[in-house]
Amino acid sequence: MPEKPFSESELAAYEADGFVVVENLLNPRETELLAKVSHGDNLDQERMSRADGEGGSVDLLVRNVLSPSIYSAIVRSRRVVRRMEQLLHDEVYHYHHKMILKEPHVGGAWTWHQDYGYWYNNGCLLPELASCMIAVDRATRENGCLQVIRGSHHMGRVDHKRIGEQTGADPDRVAVAVQRMETVYLELEPGSAVFFHCNLLHRSDRNTSDLPRWAFICCYNTKRNDPYKDSEHPRYSRLDVWPDKLIAEMGEIQWMALQDHS
Repeated sequence: MPEKPFSESELAAYEADGFVVVENLLNPRETELLAKVSHGDNLDQERMSRADGEGGSVDLLVRNVLSPSIYSAIVRSRRVVRRMEQLLHDEVYHYHHKMILKEPHVGGAWTWHQDYGYWYNNGCLLPELASCMIAVDRATRENGCLQVIRGSHHMGRVDHKRIGEQTGADPDRVAVAVQRMETVYLELEPGSAVFFHCNLLHRSDRNTSDLPRWAFICCYNTKRNDPYKDSEHPRYSRLDVWPDKLIAEMGEIQWMALQDHS
């Protein structure tokens, strides 16, 4: 793949809007393997639950360490890392990755927030972080797809406070942002992705459908933005970038191992 996979128009859209969608970031086989492995994985013991303040809760699983898996192969893949380097204008490293697990009918909402609203307190001096969210299942309005406020990253970091068991952005500022800017519902097919700025305001509704809405999120920081203090997420270390073909190869190995233990 080219060293600069994003076009000039895509980069301009990211700068203006705070996000850019990449359809079919994963090919059909990679998408199938990610879904089979993640849904077949024994994630129950590692799940964390966050009440949404609306009577529901969202389950998630966060990992700071890269181990041999399809998840790590995606995080390390050239197609994701090179795009992140274009967006952030620097060498990037793995900040963490996570799976969002919205189950049918019970999956709760995420309140409006910025990721930098959290990461600011982890010693990241600059808002030079971004995330790539890949749809594991089809994401629709009915099952609680990601919503973003277009251009809200230009607001800078907004104060955050506790809302239920979540941390959300200042409701007064959010209310004005919703009035003045466009809210976009990011309905994604499995394997498609959105890359978004750490100051982009985003949220999601409860899953009221019969279908799950799982999403895999890779988060990156820049080398020059190495945190000045320790936190639960890692400080800078060089990221070993893998060929894209290892996504399917690692997925096949992991799926076979799950089959052997079933």
